Amino acid sequence: MNTKKTRIMTAMAVGLFVLLAAGPAAAHFGTLIPSDAIVTREDQTTVTLDIKFLHPLERHFMEMVKPEQFGVMHKGKKTDLLESLQARQGKSPDQAESFTYWQAEYPIRRPGDHTFYLEPKPYWEPAEDLFIVHYTKVCVNAFGLEKGWDEPLGLETEIVPLTRPYGLWTNNLFTGQVLYKGKPVPYAEVEIEYFNDSPGNINLIQAPEAPFVTQVVKADVNGIFSYAMPKAGWWGFSALSEAEWTLKHKGQDKGVEIGAVYWVHTRDMQ
Repeated sequence: MNTKKTRIMTAMAVGLFVLLAAGPAAAHFGTLIPSDAIVTREDQTTVTLDIKFLHPLERHFMEMVKPEQFGVMHKGKKTDLLESLQARQGKSPDQAESFTYWQAEYPIRRPGDHTFYLEPKPYWEPAEDLFIVHYTKVCVNAFGLEKGWDEPLGLETEIVPLTRPYGLWTNNLFTGQVLYKGKPVPYAEVEIEYFNDSPGNINLIQAPEAPFVTQVVKADVNGIFSYAMPKAGWWGFSALSEAEWTLKHKGQDKGVEIGAVYWVHTRDMQ
């Protein structure tokens, strides 16, 4: 083969590899989406919770096995709901692939804030050569008693809201604090994505460039961050840390990315 041509092809291949390597990795999010974020006496008081693992804006769904734990905290008491989970089959937007997700129904009978939480089984991500575990939370308010939404749950890592996480208008500022083992995480990096499958979202968002897919903010020295949500629907906040423990993959110790994930819902002001 012509030596000059070989050098050009090699340079092009190296350039392509560098571009791919430098491109942003798609953000994974655990989702815990209730059928209603605010329950009143006039509503259907049984909420349905969908549990998925995906790239929220791009609508790329991953296969998900049964979570490690799933429950709800109400008035400082945790209730194990793991056995209420039912496996469901979904289809990718192009209908080409199917995936497993989980669903639960929970009858809300008492007033106050109900914080649902999830710990999935570790997910092996070969592209990043690590495991992913996202501790995910969402709050449902019931019957007008606004108490409990700002209480930590004692998860290994979590986001504790400093803004009441329901009754939010579009463009409201959501503020939260990132904790790891109960302590604030200074300068934590928080990834934020819009859930493109938000109920009632007729017009899907198309990101014009890759940086528009995942928004990124940095917390302050006390692990506190803020973000104003520009569209009605569900928004996910994910603060990532590296676990102090490893897991085995094919006999080798691999790192674990643990994420503190929190979901909030906004509505347009009519």
